Amino acid sequence: MQPTVTAALTRALFEEWAARGYAAISLERVAKTAGVGKAALYRRWSSKLAMVSECSEQLGIELATIPDTGTLEGDVRKLLGGLRRLLRHPIVSRILPDLHAEMPRNPELAQAIRGRLQTERRRRAATIVERGIARGELDERVDPELVNDILGGVIYWRMIVTGGQADSRYLDRLTRFVVAGIREQVSRE
Repeated sequence: MQPTVTAALTRALFEEWAARGYAAISLERVAKTAGVGKAALYRRWSSKLAMVSECSEQLGIELATIPDTGTLEGDVRKLLGGLRRLLRHPIVSRILPDLHAEMPRNPELAQAIRGRLQTERRRRAATIVERGIARGELDERVDPELVNDILGGVIYWRMIVTGGQADSRYLDRLTRFVVAGIREQVSRE
């Protein structure tokens, strides 16, 4: 299979999804937009769900490696900066709200996204907690799941749900707030 055709199909999928929403994605339009026949698409993916599941893994691929800055605060700030870049992307900023709206209506889609994509991303983000514990910056009782919720949830809410800005000053303040909250979590238990 030609990588250039796969890349063209992936771009076309994201454009179609951003323009029309998941429910209205037409694989025929995706193939046409990519400049290939339907057979080229179906050789790669058997269905819309299969294509979306696989291609969604490429959204925000730059976040796959969690930076190790040497400090908890530095790691959190870098991660938040990466999330901001992702959420500023014009296609991603339209796809993610649609994806999250569609998941409760489509259990297969929800399972595909939660099963592979979210689990892997949350596992990687948990390394921030592991490093903080190893460096002695965090108590070993810190809950990585709670940290994951805070890291992704706050910036998603601000940028996608409320349409708020997340400039560098905001990210610096958010970083300090999140790090203080992570440390405080254990002392309040």
